[in-house]
Amino acid sequence: MSTPRDALTPDSLAMLQVIADTGSFAAAARALGLVPSALTYRVRHIEDALDVLLFDRRSRQAQPTEAGLELLREGARLLQDIDAVAHRVRRVATGWEPQLTLVVDGAVARAPLFDLVEAFYALESPTRLKLRDGILSGTLEPLSTGRADLAIGVAVNASNIAGIQLQELGDMAFCLAVAPRHPLASMPEPINDDTLLQHRVIAVADSASRDTTSVGVLGGQQVLTVDSMAAKVEAQLRGLGYGFLPQGMVDAHVQAGRLVVREVVRPRRTLRLQYAWTTSGHASPGRALQWWLEKLANPTTRTALLENHQDL
Repeated sequence: MSTPRDALTPDSLAMLQVIADTGSFAAAARALGLVPSALTYRVRHIEDALDVLLFDRRSRQAQPTEAGLELLREGARLLQDIDAVAHRVRRVATGWEPQLTLVVDGAVARAPLFDLVEAFYALESPTRLKLRDGILSGTLEPLSTGRADLAIGVAVNASNIAGIQLQELGDMAFCLAVAPRHPLASMPEPINDDTLLQHRVIAVADSASRDTTSVGVLGGQQVLTVDSMAAKVEAQLRGLGYGFLPQGMVDAHVQAGRLVVREVVRPRRTLRLQYAWTTSGHASPGRALQWWLEKLANPTTRTALLENHQDL
C-alpha cells in the first residue's frame, strides 16, 4: 500500500481538481484524455493511501466529501506553492540571492529604512529579506559571524576584519535630552560631569552576545539599561533619567515640548557611522545586495537614514 506522500503528487492533486471542476468522473476523464476506469483507479489509489473517501459516488455527479473539499483546498495551496518555488528558483538562477539579512543599528531612522524595504519589494525580487536590530558592536557581530549580509550603522572599527567591506554612512550628532520635569531641565548650563553623576542615566546595552558596552556612562553612576533606542526614548520621555540621543531623534519631541535639550561641558559627541557588507566568498555581490549598496551610495538616502526619525 502506498503512503500519502507517494499518492499526493502534483499530478494527482491537479487531477482531483479537474474532477471537482467538471462535476463527474466521465467528464474529467475526457478532459484528461483518460479512460474512466483509469481515472477511477487513480482516485481509489489516493483514497486508500489516505484511508478516506474523497468523492460521494452515490449519484452520477462527483460530489467531494468534507475530506475531499479539505484536500482540494490544501492541494490548490500546495500547487501554488510549487509554482512559486519554481518561479523563485528561476529568478535565483539569474543572480538574486535566496535571502538577504540586514542588521540595522538602533540609531538609524526606521521610516527611511522601510521606504527602502518597500521599494525593494516593488522589484518583485525572489529574495527574502530578514531585518535584525543591532546596538554598537552588536550591529557588526552578525556580519562578522556570517549571520548577516549587510550592516547599516556600524559605529565600531571593522577595518581589520577579513572579508568585510566598508563605506561611510555619515556623522550622527548626539545631544543630551531630558523630560521638562527632570531636575536637569532647570539646571544652569553648561552642565558638568559632577552634576550629571548625581542623576540616573538611560543607556542602551550593546547587543553583541559577548559585550556589555554602553556609551556615555560615568563611573559609579546609577544606570537604567534598556535594549533598544525606542525604549531609551520612552524612558527619557517619562523622566526616568537623562541620556544622549541622536539629534534627529530628539527634534520632534523638543518641538512638541516633550523633551528639552541641555548643553554640557563635555564636547558634543558625534558618531561616525558606516555600512558594511560581506559577499560570502563570492567575487561580487548578488543582485539584491547590489541594489541595497546602490541605494546606500545615494547621499540623500544616507542623510535620511541618519536624520529622519519622525517614527519615534
